[in-house]
Amino acid sequence: MKIDLHIHTRTGSDGALSMEAVLVEARKRKIGFLSITDHDSIEHQGKAIELAERHDINYVTGVELNVTFPYQGKAVSLDFLGYGYDYKNHALKAKLWLIREHRGKRARQIIENLNDEFEKENRPLFNDTDLKKMQEGVDGILSRPHIADYLMKKGIVSNRQEAFDRYLVKCDVPKYPLLLEEASVLVRGAGGRLVLAHPNDPNGTSLFSVTRDLNAQTDIIGKNMRELIDGVECWHSRNDAATTKHYIEFCKKQNILMTGGSDCHQKPILMGTVEVAEMVAGEFIK
Repeated sequence: MKIDLHIHTRTGSDGALSMEAVLVEARKRKIGFLSITDHDSIEHQGKAIELAERHDINYVTGVELNVTFPYQGKAVSLDFLGYGYDYKNHALKAKLWLIREHRGKRARQIIENLNDEFEKENRPLFNDTDLKKMQEGVDGILSRPHIADYLMKKGIVSNRQEAFDRYLVKCDVPKYPLLLEEASVLVRGAGGRLVLAHPNDPNGTSLFSVTRDLNAQTDIIGKNMRELIDGVECWHSRNDAATTKHYIEFCKKQNILMTGGSDCHQKPILMGTVEVAEMVAGEFIK
């Protein structure tokens, strides 16, 4: 069975395809077990369940949460995945509404910061028309990748990496400060399980920013997270073989959940390309 438990959509966050299109593509790719894990968004999970049933795909509710993790006096940004929760849970819905509201305010502040940079470069400033154009085709909340795409469209940068390197890192605004303890209570309180996402991702929010040593990473998890999480994402599209092997061994020793997925945003379409062990499905499908 093909398994992909880490997929984003345009409907809920920063994917390129709508939720409907993602499920159609998943069916074409013969994915048998799937989760939509949009950023801070669970409002479309009921729809995802219906679509998965229609396409005869096993489904588990999903969400990706950005967490502020204090470590050695620094605030480290990490991503966590919530699975199997009740998407109607009031406390979880209320908190995610606050986080998404903050995302909207954050996007507007980033644009103001961009204009400060443009002013130094004698470039035309972004206005309300630009903001409206950025939001076209974005069903979820406007985020930095969307702003990067607009910078490319305007010819200011040639690709997303340049957009981040030249502007979006220095113009960034802090995300909502969700602590791991609170994320754990929210997801578990809604009947779900919390999983550390892509722990060694060199291009994402991960422990790679703290240390590149895999043993040191799992030492941090074991000492600082173990009681608050239920598992680790062992298979990921940006994992090398050593990372996957190390985290599988760690999860087995700790007797915790192993998950995996492509982290597909459809740029390009990676759904179903990560070989996730079939035993993962057995942890969810009874």
